[in-house]
Amino acid sequence: MATKRITSVLLVILGMTSSSFAQRPEIKVDLIIRGGTVVTMDGSRRVIENGGIAIKDGRIVAVATVAEMDLNYSARQVIEAQGKVVIPGLINGHTHVPMTLFRGIADDLDLQEWLTKYIFPAEAKNVTEDFVRVGTRLGLAEMIRSGTTTYCDMYYFEDAIADETYKAGMRGVLGETVIDFPVADNKTNAEAMAYVEKFVAHWKGNSLIVPAIAPHAPYTVSEDHLKAVRAFSDRTGAPIVTHISETKREVDDSIKAKGASPIDYLNRIGFLNNRVIAAHVVWPSEEELGLLKKLGVGIVHNPQSNMKLASGVAPVPEMLRQDLPVGLGTDGAASNNDLNLWEEMDTAAKLHKLISKDPKVVSAQEAFEMATIRGARAMHLEKEIGSLEAGKRADIAIVDLDDLNQTPYYNIYSDLVYAAKSGDVRTVVIEGRVVMRDRRLLTLNEETIKADARRYRERIVRSVGVKTVPED
Repeated sequence: MATKRITSVLLVILGMTSSSFAQRPEIKVDLIIRGGTVVTMDGSRRVIENGGIAIKDGRIVAVATVAEMDLNYSARQVIEAQGKVVIPGLINGHTHVPMTLFRGIADDLDLQEWLTKYIFPAEAKNVTEDFVRVGTRLGLAEMIRSGTTTYCDMYYFEDAIADETYKAGMRGVLGETVIDFPVADNKTNAEAMAYVEKFVAHWKGNSLIVPAIAPHAPYTVSEDHLKAVRAFSDRTGAPIVTHISETKREVDDSIKAKGASPIDYLNRIGFLNNRVIAAHVVWPSEEELGLLKKLGVGIVHNPQSNMKLASGVAPVPEMLRQDLPVGLGTDGAASNNDLNLWEEMDTAAKLHKLISKDPKVVSAQEAFEMATIRGARAMHLEKEIGSLEAGKRADIAIVDLDDLNQTPYYNIYSDLVYAAKSGDVRTVVIEGRVVMRDRRLLTLNEETIKADARRYRERIVRSVGVKTVPED
């Protein structure tokens, strides 16, 4: 009898133990984000209340409800996101990141005067590799703080930019500039092409850096050199980053000099293809939009920079109607004057309503798509980033939902585009690594960055005679 009782007790204990093992999550991952509203931006645009994300080896393993997550996954690191929204990291599709050091140097001018009288001379007197590194760290800190996890750049000493970007744990499509006059890092086209050859070979296949070649524009790079850029891209697979049709003057000058608009000219010489990332595209014809779609060219809309330089308003509603891969960019901080994608989303949605006199165009959801999944398409990276889906890179921002400017909220896209601010971003994850937690940068030293930037301000003021206070 005693033996039977002991056996029964042992069976109960064994049953409880086996039940505990059965309930214990079996899949070990590196990081779990749990709770909050998960805005996936996947194909069906799922929004999961009280959702969770499991991450391993820099990639998303699962996106599900917290109940499903707790049942199947365990991690050594867990981020609680209750009361917050979990979104794909934002994508800044066009900038010149070291130009943060020229923020405010020359404002309220048209593009050609701004470039030729102020920016090009300031660059000639100040841009060195150290300048580029200091400006890049400043720009990276600003972007990470606002939830941007990927950016597309075009500047000089791009290998140094890539180095700083990689050390900060940020993702970048980074283009070394090719331009037909002497610049800070390369004095001839031959030097520039040799530089970009080494640059692309060095970074190709890196988990965070996509090296690219960046001919400045069809009006600053000759036809032969543009053809050489295309040949280089064909041979190496490197993306091509460039400016196209930014101003009406550019289009008019191209028609006068080449007998074709910039887009038609570039198509005529065989330059355009599905590796090109074209910034601005403010002045295309409807036929040219169809051509860009057919060729798979990525487009980056820069509403605030185009407004500030009075370059015009890109036909974004038509781009969206044709389902073109169009993303959002800030342009450089010298023509914006910040790197804030939240402002670009808000501006893009409102600007096109005003211009078209139609409050229904560029909805909040479409504006958010341009900063995430559609922006990833513009970068030709939609298989890797832009949405929260299993298999994609774990690039994620966690945003407060309970600030005064968000209370109360009814529609998640409306809240994100029209109410949320960069300061609402709490935590940022890139490639599965937490690079900012509770507003504290973990891979960059904010105080050192600001001190270095202020040091360069004094040099720039002395070199170009910038007026630091308004004249009477």
